[in-house]
Amino acid sequence: MSEKKAGGRPINAQASTALKAAALHLVREYGYENVSIAAIIKEAGVARQTLYNRWSTKADLVLEAVFEATNTYAAQPRWDDAKDCRTLLEEFLVKIFEHLNIDGDTLRALVASAQRDAAFQASFYTRFVLPREEMITSLLRHAQERGELSSGRDAVMMSALVHGAFWYRLLNRNPLDAKLAKDITSEIFV
Repeated sequence: MSEKKAGGRPINAQASTALKAAALHLVREYGYENVSIAAIIKEAGVARQTLYNRWSTKADLVLEAVFEATNTYAAQPRWDDAKDCRTLLEEFLVKIFEHLNIDGDTLRALVASAQRDAAFQASFYTRFVLPREEMITSLLRHAQERGELSSGRDAVMMSALVHGAFWYRLLNRNPLDAKLAKDITSEIFV
C-alpha cells in the first residue's frame, strides 16, 4: 500500500490501522460472509471512500489484516538461533497453527473468494501463501546447508508438501495442533 494516493492527500495511517482492526474484529466475531463494508467503516469510524482509497474490496482489506496478524504469530525463523532446523520447523508450524486456529474461518472464506475472483486469487497467493512457502523453503535449504537434511531432497517440493498437509486439514476443518506440527516435521526430517 502506498503512503500517498496518486494526486490526493497523504494516506492517514491511523485510518488504515482502524479499518484493519475493525475488519479483523468483525470477521472473527461474526464471520466473513456476515460482515459488510458498512459495518467495517462504522466500527472504524471512517468514511466509505477512506476504505476504497486503500482497498478495492472487502477481501483485499481482510487479507491485509490477516496477513499482518499472521506475521505476529509466524515471522521468518531466525537462523542465528542455536536450535536445529528440525526444531525450528516444528516451532514455526506450531505458531502457524495457533494463528490458523484463530483465523481459520476467515482464511477459508478468503480461499472461497479467491476461487470466484482471479485478481484476488493472485493477490492472495502472492501476498499470503507464497511468503509462507518461501519461509519454509528457505528453512529447508538452510537445513541442507547445515547437513541436517539431505541435499538430494527437493526443498521446494518438500515445502509444497508441508503446505498441502496443513491447507488440506484447514479446508476440511481437521485439527491443526502441535501433534500435526511434530508429525509433519518427522516426515520431512526422516
